[in-house]
Amino acid sequence: MQPGPTSHRPYTLVAELTYRCPLRCLYCSNPVQRADAPQAELDTASWQRALTQAEELGVVQVHFSGGEPLLRRDLEALVQHAHSLGLYCSLITSALGLTRARLGELAQAGLDHVQISLQGLSDADGLQIAGRTGLAEKLVAMEWVRSLSLPLTVNVVLHRHNIEQVPELIDLAARVGAERLELANTQFLGWALENQAYLLPTAAQIERARAQASAARDRLRGRMEILFVLPDYHTGTVRACMSGWASRYMVVSPDGLVLPCHQAHTLPGLTFERVTERALGDIWRDSPALNAFRGEAWMEEPCRGCERREQDFGGCRCQAFALTGRLNATDPACRLAPEHGRVLEARSRAAAPPTAERPVQLRYRRVPSAR
Repeated sequence: MQPGPTSHRPYTLVAELTYRCPLRCLYCSNPVQRADAPQAELDTASWQRALTQAEELGVVQVHFSGGEPLLRRDLEALVQHAHSLGLYCSLITSALGLTRARLGELAQAGLDHVQISLQGLSDADGLQIAGRTGLAEKLVAMEWVRSLSLPLTVNVVLHRHNIEQVPELIDLAARVGAERLELANTQFLGWALENQAYLLPTAAQIERARAQASAARDRLRGRMEILFVLPDYHTGTVRACMSGWASRYMVVSPDGLVLPCHQAHTLPGLTFERVTERALGDIWRDSPALNAFRGEAWMEEPCRGCERREQDFGGCRCQAFALTGRLNATDPACRLAPEHGRVLEARSRAAAPPTAERPVQLRYRRVPSAR
């Protein structure tokens, strides 16, 4: 049975303002197949219209993301417009190219929160994973955020080459005054899947890091929230990706596609509409692509008869397709999935001694700062 018009109310809009970025992270969520092509981007008025329609639909917070959102010269105008609508405004950034003056302008425009990414504890980590140094810039930017009394989240994508740094990363986040530290194990889609052999940690590494994060969570309770996102490759269970397909999260790509998640445009047979083509509310309610995996009618066994089907919704559709070639397949990260062996094989390879395999570098041309 397909959901009714009020069954799914979006809570969060992820506004991917651009795919341009000064980094080339090996786990980047930017689309692999679009890496070499110049991308059209929505203009200011189109983004403002989309923000207005999102608020009318029930969205209460917006994450200005990318790529690197600082490369949009109209970022302040977009934050100001979102703030005027009563939306909680978060900036998701590498902080490279950020100035103290511009952060002040963004705060004055109504910015509520800043998330800054770290690749590791040294410039060598940045070069290895993102193709660029910049740790000192990031730490200075964190000081600016705190000096303006803005809430700060530090985000670290964990992988084989930095997961042993978890205790030191926790200490660093506490030292800069972060309210929240996200230790998010890599999800192997897009560029991360291309680089899976280079990035996937061992089970022992993950369990050790989880125990370290748990101990620090107790020690720092009330001072800093620590979120440790387990990789579903190692749990045997799957999460409700983005709280369920087109359920609570809405992603708008730089060129205006309305998506249920960052990678959905890679799925064949689904046609996603643009905010420049018709009203956002109409797209959210009526789009065949957004309705494709709402409810349970699309599910195959073992999902159809699983008691967790209303909790995990069959797992990630993008991961299921990437590993099986079928949109309706049970996410192979689930131990009950017929293709779970693909995940077990990847775990076995991760447990083997490291090889000299070189990662697949993103081909994005580095871009200068917007200011």
